[in-house]
Amino acid sequence: MSRVLIIYTGGTIGMQPSEQGYVPMSGFNELVATELNSRGINGLPDFEFDMIECQQLIDSSNLVPDDWTRLGNRLKQNWNDYDGFVVLHGTDTMAYTASMLSFMLQGMDKPVILTGSQIPMVELRSDAPDNLTTALLLAGNYDIPEVCIYFNGRLLRGNRSSKVKSSGFDAFNSPNFPWLASVGIDIELQQSLLLEQNGSMGEIPAFDPDAVSILQTYPGISARILEAVLDHSSLKGLVLQTYGAGNPPDANPAFIDCLQRASERGVAILNITQCPHGSVSQGAYATGATLNRIGVVPGGDLTLEAAFTKMHYLISQSRSVDEIRTALRTPLCGELNG
Repeated sequence: MSRVLIIYTGGTIGMQPSEQGYVPMSGFNELVATELNSRGINGLPDFEFDMIECQQLIDSSNLVPDDWTRLGNRLKQNWNDYDGFVVLHGTDTMAYTASMLSFMLQGMDKPVILTGSQIPMVELRSDAPDNLTTALLLAGNYDIPEVCIYFNGRLLRGNRSSKVKSSGFDAFNSPNFPWLASVGIDIELQQSLLLEQNGSMGEIPAFDPDAVSILQTYPGISARILEAVLDHSSLKGLVLQTYGAGNPPDANPAFIDCLQRASERGVAILNITQCPHGSVSQGAYATGATLNRIGVVPGGDLTLEAAFTKMHYLISQSRSVDEIRTALRTPLCGELNG
């Protein structure tokens, strides 16, 4: 018997319209059960599902690192009782959660599929039923030892995914990695792309929300802006989004000096590109070589979501800054090309 647990964390999929806009609806569990039964899921041989609704539903734009810890613990507590998991999540920060879960659940041997919708399930043209049904079948019937996002016919590695459209049904893509599966008339799973189950899962960490920050460079950025970001004792990691192949404004010596001082005092700095496609090649230009000199780590083809969550995860492990810098450039669970 294949058993799948659905965990509803919140998001558009379970909302209803109101005078104030979309709000969480009551009785969503019953709506899901009715919808899936109408599609014959419970009539499938050797297949069943359960559903848990989180006590505090999250509008995903309000997601905080503590939510990752709670969700990771919920998954781990139920791990041995199910063959796969579907997490219903708001789309705005779904890629962040999928990335973090991939780091927290390293060594996993079952699928965890995140999905949601752009239109609530109660609406006539909702994309929720198809997304939920396919995610459920993938989680229950396929050997996928990864955290994934399923959306609109695409199964994506979670830590390679980004939300790329605010209103289209094809809201998610993985710019620098192939889809794990295309879902049309048939489900075409690319088995050769899947991670191998390796080892066992560790403990689910707690996070310091002040430990990591993000700064995007822009024309004319002042060193004072960087100093303001770096000026608190809890900060241990900075994700720096630079231009093109990883180029900072190195003609601004105060900006570079500020980065160097932060690096020397033990802040791990990770350099990723602002471009949705491509990779950091730190040193391809003289501007990027400046970052090599001061100890900034090149982030390869990491997405912003993977870079931010990987930094948070590594800091939560109480590693030294040198260990963090080494791990940032090392693939842990398929999040970047080695």
